[in-house]
Amino acid sequence: MAEANILVAHDQFSCSVCLEILKDPVTIPCGHSYCMGCIKNCWDQTDHTGVYSCPQCRETFTPRPVLRRNTMLAEVVEKLKKTGLNPPPAQSYAGPGDVPCDFCTGRKFKAVKSCLTCLASYCETHVKPHSEVTPLKRHKLINAIGNLEQKLCAEHKKVLEVFCRTDQTCICWMCTDKEHKSHDTVSAEAERSVKQKQLGETQTEIQQRIQERLKEIEELKQAVESLKRSACIEIKESEKIFTELIRSIEKIHTEVIELIGANEKAAVNQAEGRMKKLEQEIAELRRRNAELKQLSETEDHIHFLQNFQSLCAPPEAGDLPSVTVNTDISFGAVRKAVSELKDHIEDFCKGELVKITTTVNEVAVYSLQAPEPRNRAEFLKYSCQLTLDPNTAHRNLCLSEGNRKVTRRRETQRYPDHPERFDSWPQVLCREGLSGTRCYWEIEWSGGGASIGVTYKGISRKGWGHSCLLGHNDKSWSLLCSGSSYTARHNNNETAITAPRSPRIGVYLDFNAGTLSFYGVSDTMTLLHRFQTTFTEPLYPGFWLHYWSSASSVTICQLN
Repeated sequence: MAEANILVAHDQFSCSVCLEILKDPVTIPCGHSYCMGCIKNCWDQTDHTGVYSCPQCRETFTPRPVLRRNTMLAEVVEKLKKTGLNPPPAQSYAGPGDVPCDFCTGRKFKAVKSCLTCLASYCETHVKPHSEVTPLKRHKLINAIGNLEQKLCAEHKKVLEVFCRTDQTCICWMCTDKEHKSHDTVSAEAERSVKQKQLGETQTEIQQRIQERLKEIEELKQAVESLKRSACIEIKESEKIFTELIRSIEKIHTEVIELIGANEKAAVNQAEGRMKKLEQEIAELRRRNAELKQLSETEDHIHFLQNFQSLCAPPEAGDLPSVTVNTDISFGAVRKAVSELKDHIEDFCKGELVKITTTVNEVAVYSLQAPEPRNRAEFLKYSCQLTLDPNTAHRNLCLSEGNRKVTRRRETQRYPDHPERFDSWPQVLCREGLSGTRCYWEIEWSGGGASIGVTYKGISRKGWGHSCLLGHNDKSWSLLCSGSSYTARHNNNETAITAPRSPRIGVYLDFNAGTLSFYGVSDTMTLLHRFQTTFTEPLYPGFWLHYWSSASSVTICQLN
């Protein structure tokens, strides 16, 4: 312990200016000590003011105190140097949120270890005795923590070293002989190992969740980039189409304007031609009228009679046909037709815009959906009620328990003929067609083997072909359960699965996501196989009880 005292002295005999061990120590009137050179330099800088102060306590002195070497302190420092101790390790002072050393004086260093035996925290310097002094070596050191009193039993003031599984709390050894005497107790270390395993499982799940989220982020990034590229292409193509549409409308507009103009020009030319001929006729008639007036006014009877015959002949009708002039002529009907065209185009565009808007709104980077179930309780949220359809059952299958159980029999059952009945393979389907949602059901199987699956309604029912058999065609998916092995089948493709025998199988269908999953059900859910596809029709659960096991049976479980 003498070394520990020296360690404390080392900290106490440091100069607060240079932070080194004192050199030629002097003590000023306030009682603080410094290196002779350090305090002299400090006071030299304020010499012009005539006021001198202590760097630590700020007490002022006038006149300037005379500095004399502190002989006793100098001898102590020399002895300290002769011990050959190295300077204390580089450390940082305790700041906000740090655990301070309980043994440092003055400004405290940051603690690096806490002792559960001493119930104290130590910096790098003061923790050394715990690694050098034999009795202290047996103490339990942990990384520095605050509130060490929380490690003590509130009632017995002893260190908490035991865990009570009955009350799920930490206790001391004295508690095991009193309040927790008959409880299930283990050492804190033993319980830690159990909890550590649970913690590892939680960490694994969290890491898996992180990977799933990272994968989802990457998929979203790719989807966004794809969406941007697609949007850019579609905008350009749409602009081309609308430009062509505008050109078509402008062309019609030009054609209508030109048509009205041509019609106007033709009608004006025709009218102007007739007016010219009428004006010529009027001029001729005026000329004759003037001659007749002149003749009527002559006094020469002989001249009158000689010219009367030629001048009084009635005027010729001319070659102009008789016409009816339309005084209300206008192109208003054209305007009406163009207006109706505008209305038709606008109505058509509005209707088509609704369709286009619906189509555009269907484009999304992602669709919101509930997360995949992670345990049986979550699967049960999607449980559905199924019943076997007697009209599909093969005649060697016996239905019972309200059409929820099917058993393979040697005896032929007296089922009537039906177009949906399997006549060769011992299979049966459920009444219910599943689509557009999530569904979960469980079955219990026994005997030598049974296939559990789903199928479209269009699966063949007659004959021995694979088109009738669950899992052997493109209309059905199945899991063969036999002994301690499983086989997943679709379209005659097989996947062998090795897993412990499970008499209860859970089937989870996410129709919209295109997944069909089979689970072994016990205390936990064990995924046996998952099909990933796109379902296009309602799916009907079905079962195939194999011929080589006449005692096979399948029961649809009632789930709450």
